[in-house]
Amino acid sequence: MRVAVIGAGVIGLSTAQSIYEHYHNKVSPLTIEVYADVFTPLTTSDGAAGLWQPYLYDKGNVQETKWNKETFDYLLSFLSSPESIKMGIFLQSGYNLCTERTPEPSFKDIVLGFRELTQRELDIFPGYSFGWFNTALMLEGKTYLPWLMNWLSQRGIKFYQRTINSFQELADSGADIIINCSGVRSGDLQPDPELTPARGQIIKVDAPWIKHWILTHGLRPKIYSSPYIIPGSRLVTVGGTFQRGNWNRQNSSIDHKKMWDEACKLEPSLKHARIVEVWTGLRPARSKVRLERETMRSGLNTLEVIHNYGHGGYGLTIHRGCAEEAARLFGEFLQQKGVQTKPKSRL
Repeated sequence: MRVAVIGAGVIGLSTAQSIYEHYHNKVSPLTIEVYADVFTPLTTSDGAAGLWQPYLYDKGNVQETKWNKETFDYLLSFLSSPESIKMGIFLQSGYNLCTERTPEPSFKDIVLGFRELTQRELDIFPGYSFGWFNTALMLEGKTYLPWLMNWLSQRGIKFYQRTINSFQELADSGADIIINCSGVRSGDLQPDPELTPARGQIIKVDAPWIKHWILTHGLRPKIYSSPYIIPGSRLVTVGGTFQRGNWNRQNSSIDHKKMWDEACKLEPSLKHARIVEVWTGLRPARSKVRLERETMRSGLNTLEVIHNYGHGGYGLTIHRGCAEEAARLFGEFLQQKGVQTKPKSRL
């Protein structure tokens, strides 16, 4: 059984991991290959700040809230292990600030110590009259992706740096099933009018005195378009933008000035921070994650594809839950094909 994964961001690598974990001792031979035009440290996942937090509201999409929780619980389970630091996982507390009283977010029962802010806390942040405090997890892509690649490499997964232009290309080379985790490039492989780039620009600064993350939400919430400050293990991420339909990967001086001025108003001490890097990436924005099997016809033949893309700006937040669901769909495919999935004998 030959599995071809397209994409080497957190979605592609974690999906390869879940498939291996569930089936390497049940299917023989099982070959997993990962194809991507870029690998860490050049993926969108590498540039993300890494705070575990979905959008405030799931808008009834309880399946994604379930995948978010599965990811949080999975990552939390590593905190008692020395491996956590190699993975880029650590606890971080902070503030969600709102300009008016707002319903509780969909993730309130997932994070740790969720509560409303007191008036004394709100007094620290002029212009904000309501909010929450909680402890969440940080998962830094620049550390987690190399860890995932090392984990996969040790188990025989192969990596190929090349641009895949069609699913047929991989089927012709012998793939039995294709796992499409190509993010914003998925529209090149199959038209998807729901998928759009959401351009994000951030600033990385040296400000070790900042210990809590601060996310802000305006009267008419626009995702990531009001200032946020997220301290990481070494640098602090300042953002941000969420520009739908904008394919420009170049840094914008206009966006930079707006972000920096707003962030310094929120946290004046940033004026003394040293700017280390400015980074721009394209998030794969969609009304909801596309996570489903599809049998595609190509002449007299069929292609089996599992799609796993459209995670917007919360790929690190939801990745493990989605990877496990993709692995379950892979199991369905094996059953339909009549592939035996019995555990290998240890004798």
